[in-house]
Amino acid sequence: MKAVGTASGKIILMGEHAVVYGQPAIALPFSAVEIRATVSAQGEALTVSCDFYDGLVHQMPKIWESLKHAIRFSLYRIGAPSDPAIHVQIDSTIPAERGMGSSAAVAVAVARALFAFYQKDLSYQELWDIVQSSEKIAHGNPSGVDAATTSGKQPIFFIKNQKMEPLDLCLDAYLVVGDSGKTGQTLEAVLDVAKLYQNKKEARDWIEALGDLTRKAKLYLSSGDIRELGQVMNQAHGLLQQLGVSDDKLDLLVETAHHQGALGAKLTGGGRGGCMIALVKNRAQANILAQALRDNGACQTWIQYLGE
Repeated sequence: MKAVGTASGKIILMGEHAVVYGQPAIALPFSAVEIRATVSAQGEALTVSCDFYDGLVHQMPKIWESLKHAIRFSLYRIGAPSDPAIHVQIDSTIPAERGMGSSAAVAVAVARALFAFYQKDLSYQELWDIVQSSEKIAHGNPSGVDAATTSGKQPIFFIKNQKMEPLDLCLDAYLVVGDSGKTGQTLEAVLDVAKLYQNKKEARDWIEALGDLTRKAKLYLSSGDIRELGQVMNQAHGLLQQLGVSDDKLDLLVETAHHQGALGAKLTGGGRGGCMIALVKNRAQANILAQALRDNGACQTWIQYLGE
């Protein structure tokens, strides 16, 4: 017997960095990348295989403690033995440390696969508890955004310490994501922004402006106004540049998107590496842009339709 669980990646559309200071942000599920967990009856002990480990779960290195916890905690909630003779195979197309929610997605996929294997219903609250407890190990104090977006199908509008608001997404447009090939330096970027915020009034103005742009983006998502959405994305990237969280590679990829006629383009996530995103009108333009991004140094690209 086998059972499969899947989870998508996630993209921050608007509001990165500003969200730390009480401003809103918008995240959306990104189904162009996913994690698939397959559980099967196999061997004599609990084992796991993935890109970075192949062996007994209880011998996993501490650096992968969040994955071990997701497996153990799921089994506990199911009421299954703590060391069953099963194998968990994890296959992922989500690049690690690119701000795409890989740690939350693996917990979602593992929980779904294990509950399906034991033929147990998995409620949203149960899944939330499992993923959030795993994310606390991975990130210390998770907002819950990654858990919500990697397990769901709707964008999320969120403000720190407030209830997340699901948004409808039905845009006749495409999102192209380009990977700079460089691991994002999120912690370093967050600390540097904090210094700017404390010492420079303009930085506080930029943060507030990012929040205003995110609120506008929410309206344009609901009205389907892709041109205005593209404009606020462009403005957001300019502000993120001012905050010092972009870099030459990301700026080159954003400029490439503009040269190819993108409606909007910006970095996504913590910055100083990681990925950028661009909004385009149709699939043909998305394909052309994806190739142009690769020609200008993107190590990989993805395309997602933003309609139904």
